[in-house]
Amino acid sequence: MDLFESLKSKIKGQNKTVVFPEGEDIRVLKAAIRLAEDQLVKPILLGFEADIKAVAKQNNLSLEQVQIIDPEKYPESDQKEMTDKLVERRNGKNTEEQVIEMLKDVNYFGTMLVFLGKADAMVSGAVHATGDTVRPALQIIKTKPGMRRISGSFIMQRDEERYVFGDSAINIDPDADTLAEIAIQSAETARLFGIDPKVAMLSFSTKGSAGGEMVDKVREATKIAQERDPKTPIDGELQFDAAFVPAVGASKAPDSKVAGHANVFIFPELQSGNIGYKIAQRLGGFEAIGPILQGLNAPVSDLSRGASEEDVYKVAIITAAQI
Repeated sequence: MDLFESLKSKIKGQNKTVVFPEGEDIRVLKAAIRLAEDQLVKPILLGFEADIKAVAKQNNLSLEQVQIIDPEKYPESDQKEMTDKLVERRNGKNTEEQVIEMLKDVNYFGTMLVFLGKADAMVSGAVHATGDTVRPALQIIKTKPGMRRISGSFIMQRDEERYVFGDSAINIDPDADTLAEIAIQSAETARLFGIDPKVAMLSFSTKGSAGGEMVDKVREATKIAQERDPKTPIDGELQFDAAFVPAVGASKAPDSKVAGHANVFIFPELQSGNIGYKIAQRLGGFEAIGPILQGLNAPVSDLSRGASEEDVYKVAIITAAQI
């Protein structure tokens, strides 16, 4: 079954609530209406109510099945609760006056709706930069227990083939400990999307064929990840061909349970991860689904500012499937 058809069947009728801080954007508005009509999620649109209604009217769209929250019209008692909870969450790092200003930012407002349980997840980034989406999530929702960082992976899909590439979105130059976390997080993402993970820690070296600090980092990360998640097949350092091609894997790493059979690929730093997924997308004909933010206590997804209505629709489905 196609990934999205599978995810749709998983979330349909579950009434999961997803908040969209960029409700005035036509791409977001159209995607939210589709999601509601398809009974996949219950959308909450943030923004100036009059502006959202004007955009809907101009495009002949019905808002009957979506909820609109205008932060400027938010009930005073609810606003006070949100302010108090954020002051408490920031633990002395921001004053009440600063928090009031922070909550004028729709991403902070939307993240607080998730934190307070008034929404299950958030999708943003069609208008805002990645940092504007990720920063509130890190400050408020924070990372899962035992995790220090978040990371971003892509599901790469072509016909029946499905792989995970990470980190391809967040950590510029992760140390060995962070790289190990990325491996564990990416394996968890793989399971969520029906992939039985076999994790390859990628390098330009396979099992000692080359040396240097970059190779040492991947070796150390592999050891840490194996110790922390002994039930998941994780191996490295592996060159991509050794990780992916059975004959090469058997030749270069004959004792490995991952070599030649990997489906989760962990890149040593962001540069190679970002380049790698785009090569697979543009030259290999793979659909790149993501980035999927990993390691947070609740699902938050970051869109590209070049996202289409279809991208918003699909990312929301992925996000709801993580709830």
